[in-house]
Parts: sequence; C-alpha cells; structure tokens
Amino acid sequence: MISPAEMVRSHGGRYATALGIDLAAADSGERFKWFIAAILFGTRISELLATRTWREFAAHGVLTPQRVLDTGWDGLVAILDAGGYVRYNFKTATKLLTVCSNLLRDYAGDLDKLHATAQDPHDLETRLKALGKGIGDTTVAIFLRELRGIWSKAAPPLSPLALAAAQQLGYLRDNRHAIDQALARLQQKWASDGQAADDFADFEAALVREGLRLRRVESHHRRSLKKEAA
Repeated sequence: MISPAEMVRSHGGRYATALGIDLAAADSGERFKWFIAAILFGTRISELLATRTWREFAAHGVLTPQRVLDTGWDGLVAILDAGGYVRYNFKTATKLLTVCSNLLRDYAGDLDKLHATAQDPHDLETRLKALGKGIGDTTVAIFLRELRGIWSKAAPPLSPLALAAAQQLGYLRDNRHAIDQALARLQQKWASDGQAADDFADFEAALVREGLRLRRVESHHRRSLKKEAA
C-alpha cells in the first residue's frame, strides 16, 4: 500500500488546483471559479468535457457572477457548446444565471459572505442549494470537499468514490466503517504520514480519482459479461 502522500503524487490532488484555481487565496473570486467548475462536474458528464468546458469559461473571462449575467443565456450556451457540454447546455445556462443572480442579490456576489452567514455545516449546504434549482447534494459535495480545511464550515461526508477506493487500496481494512468513521480514519492516516490537516482534501481528491477508475473498470467488466451471455 502506498502512502497517502504518494497517492496524491501519483493521482493528483485537488481538482481545483489542476484547473489553476487557488482555493486558499484571499480573493473570494477563486472560490467562485471552483463553484462554476463544481456545477459543471456535478452533472452526469465526463470529467474531460467538464474540464474542457470550464476552460472555455476561463478563456472567455466568464468567471464572476456579474460576467455570467452579462454574458446572457445565448452566450453561456455558446460557451457550453464550445466545451462539448451540449447534453445539458440549455439547463446549465439557465442554472448559472439563476445562481449568479441570487448570489449577487443575497450575498453581494461573494461566496465567502455566504459561508460567513451560515450557522453551521448543514446551514452552509442549505444556503448553497438555495442559490438555484439544480444545485443538489452532488454539486454541493464536490464543491465543499475541496474547501475542507479552508472554510471552517465545509464538512461534507466522505465521497462514496473515495470510500470505495480507500477500501480497495487497504487504507480502510474494515469495510463495515460508516462514512463518518471512515473519514476520521483517513484523516488520521493523512496526519500520520506527516501531512498538514488543511491539505487532506488533496488525499480525498486522489481517492476520488481512483474510485472513478475502479467504477469504469467495473462498468466495463459488466458490459463484457453481458456480451458473453448474449
């Protein structure tokens, strides 16, 4: 079993970092950039297409709530199409406009203000979902897991993908662990490896990547079995 630090080196850390986003920066705009990415990643679409589409937003400079509104529905659809996000282009354009309008109205366009206003982790998740229809559990979990250790109230459950990978790789030897217990065990392993607690999200992201790989392998295996049985 490789160490948690080696896991991050081999699989990569935070998805936000791979996009060039500095979540720990003083500028709250960095958190908003990741929020756009989380919305894109939160749909049933490939990581490649979601990443490509986010880079289209970056190339067009559409990375603030006001710029999203100024771009308008037609402009957003064009950006989504350019990134290959055609399956959910109309719905996502509408979602982004609603989210940004509500964020500007309720929190002056600042996600850090939303976090400061939230009473606790549950209230934080509720406020994020209230920004617009379509901001559900998956999007919020993706967004908050990378802010674990940066926002004090960012405390989402461990990703099921990360849990599956941790069990497969031997970081968790008892498959009966509940999600919250598994999270605590993995955080302990990260700390025991000499890593900073604030950087645990890098380990979780690496486990998510491995979990996605395992899911693809399993899906391919099931398809192969179906073909053999046909």
